[in-house]
Amino acid sequence: MSRPYFFITIVLCVPGVALAQSTPASTYPNKPIRIIVPFPAAGPTDIVARLIGVKMGDRLGQSVIVDNRAGAGGTIGAEIAARAAPDGYTLLMGSTANMAVNVSLYQKLSYDPVRDFQPINLAAVTPNLLVVNPNFPGSNVKSLIDIAKAKPGTINYASGGVGTPSHLAAELFKTMAGVQMNHVPYKGSIPALTDIMGGQVTLMFDSMASALPLVRSGKLKTLAQTGSKRSAAVPDVPTVAEGGLPGYEVVGWFGFFAPAKTPRPLVNRLSKEITDILAQPDVKERYAMLGIEPGPADPDTFAAYLKKEIAKWGKVIRDSGAKAD
Repeated sequence: MSRPYFFITIVLCVPGVALAQSTPASTYPNKPIRIIVPFPAAGPTDIVARLIGVKMGDRLGQSVIVDNRAGAGGTIGAEIAARAAPDGYTLLMGSTANMAVNVSLYQKLSYDPVRDFQPINLAAVTPNLLVVNPNFPGSNVKSLIDIAKAKPGTINYASGGVGTPSHLAAELFKTMAGVQMNHVPYKGSIPALTDIMGGQVTLMFDSMASALPLVRSGKLKTLAQTGSKRSAAVPDVPTVAEGGLPGYEVVGWFGFFAPAKTPRPLVNRLSKEITDILAQPDVKERYAMLGIEPGPADPDTFAAYLKKEIAKWGKVIRDSGAKAD
């Protein structure tokens, strides 16, 4: 091949290469998008995923399907998402539990939250509510601690599973308060809350997204919220620290992830779409009702936040001695 002809061939091919590289982003999406939620339907992770998923489908012009893959503390759904094709059509609604906790909780984890995923957008941050059955005799954190100390081992606390934020929040409470309580793990927060309402279990530290509607309806009673300051959603409910346990603070979060090799243009586009959705008045109103706030939006900020959360919860797990079953 002559040099002039070779040069012309390269010049003609370069635009074709550029076009090929831009095609996935320029034609995306051209089929339904799946959001894997690794916890049961109607739980806090599911609530946020469905709220944003409906809006995302409207904006992108494609169906957005929420696929609940519950079990093993959120590891089953996370593993499925990690092994999915990195094409932007399978996303994970990750949470504190399966993305920041499990890496320290499990000796062998089938996925790596940092290596196997690309953070997209931290969609929600929320404190937990310390909730009890309406017939529980205590009315605040101090009374709970007094009852637990007077009758060691008689109080059972529910969680959404071993290593979930509701579990570790209670373990941190036990350690700081110096009380003994028995752990009763469930496969998600909804069945746990159901048993608290029925009186089978005493209490739970659960996300506002799922617990607050039950508190407002009178089916549960709340003793405190777990943030560093009071939430605007329940300004009359004191924090755990205010109620008698200074220094206590726990918040949960939910965010969107894609498989690690998903093209960055797709990740950036999805992040922007979610950020725009979170700014919509009706979404803001719904978030306020649930006691939720949006978190850091862009992928790089979310990635840094994830690493800090992994370190934080790793220490809590080591200090509490919590282990996966």
